[in-house]
Amino acid sequence: MCDTSVVLACAAKNGEAFFAKNSDRDPNEAQYLVMLPAQDHAKDKQLRCTYIQIPQVSHTYKILLSKPYWMWGAEMGANECGVVIGNEAVFTKVQAKKEPGLIGMDYLRLALERSCSALEALNTITNLLEQYGQSGNCSKEHGLYYNNSYLIMDGKEAYILETIDRMWIAKKVIDFYAISNALSISTEWDSISTDLIEYAVDRKWCKDRSHFNFSEAYSDLIYTRFSQGCERRNHVMDLMKENKGKIELQFMKEVLRSHSLNPKQTFPDRSLTAWNVCMHAGPGPIRNSQTTGSFITQFSKDLPTHWVTGTAAPCLSIFKPIWMTSGLPDIGPEPTQCFTKDSLWWQHEILHRQVLRDFAARKAVLKPLFEKLEKQIDALIVSEKNMNAKTRNQISMKSFQMEKEQFQIWSFLIENEKSEHKNAVYFKNYWQKNNQKVHIPV
Repeated sequence: MCDTSVVLACAAKNGEAFFAKNSDRDPNEAQYLVMLPAQDHAKDKQLRCTYIQIPQVSHTYKILLSKPYWMWGAEMGANECGVVIGNEAVFTKVQAKKEPGLIGMDYLRLALERSCSALEALNTITNLLEQYGQSGNCSKEHGLYYNNSYLIMDGKEAYILETIDRMWIAKKVIDFYAISNALSISTEWDSISTDLIEYAVDRKWCKDRSHFNFSEAYSDLIYTRFSQGCERRNHVMDLMKENKGKIELQFMKEVLRSHSLNPKQTFPDRSLTAWNVCMHAGPGPIRNSQTTGSFITQFSKDLPTHWVTGTAAPCLSIFKPIWMTSGLPDIGPEPTQCFTKDSLWWQHEILHRQVLRDFAARKAVLKPLFEKLEKQIDALIVSEKNMNAKTRNQISMKSFQMEKEQFQIWSFLIENEKSEHKNAVYFKNYWQKNNQKVHIPV
């Protein structure tokens, strides 16, 4: 499960615009950052995606991705043209197909590689979708099949795209928008696939064309209800409405770190069903995902700045800056399905799982330290008057280094804090099994 939002410059402060996403996946599904160069490709070359091959195009753009370690596609990312995209799982009355094909994360990467504007990215996805459809397992550890929605942005404009099998509907964003694990487009849209309305009318999901409401006609109420997608989306939309005209980078960080939707998440071991924008997994079929990566794009007058965690749990992570023109610094080896000692994601995950033993108290200890480090990173940018590619790369590298240097210090600090909190037995057993599965030394 995930949450994605966009804010156009007309609704933000200082003429900036923003994209933000939390990627929620299985708790051991490590996510990593990768930057791939622009490339020219030979005629008739085939491209291998997660499960199938499709024809490659003659040129692909430079891209930055935050992606689960095992798949070709990505949960969120950006390209050199300033296009950014995030996708969401949506559950509908039309059952998602299971045979190996293109999955939503493949479409996201394909659109970034092949599109130089938000509108072109929208058209890239819909054209490929009508040709190939969407199908395949979206989880490494168990069966998870779903259709997809997308928020697509390029700094000047943004679009919502919601899809079901080969069908789709799209709407241009006005001011701001948020999506979660629920269909959001209702009776107003800007473009639509030719068969979407007729499909619903034929199955009596709506009376006729004049009564068509997309989300009402197609939503699977059971999965949508238990994922609390509508509640999470409404929570983010309300926050943006309340702060319209005042939205800046820190606000977008706090949205992704939000636990205010459900106070029970202050003690994530005390609930089996409580969801939030910043997710921490728990046992059972309802809340078995956690936020495994976070991504914010800040569109200012200069180059877009991509603020990334490269780690799980944004409430316990540092947002570090990356620029497409200066490259991705060396952040260590790509994570695998088991604990990797030098991997950024797994190093941070040790800290995250230590905090979960007494979440409220340990988070309170670490929060001012995280805030101090992020202010130091901000100061690195402010202090540089000549922001060329070299200095940007140095700032990115320094930001990642500063965080890594603190992991053991933070870990030692919370382990030496007295705690009388005891996790619920089912929660403790759940995380012990997850740790054993990947050989994490917690």
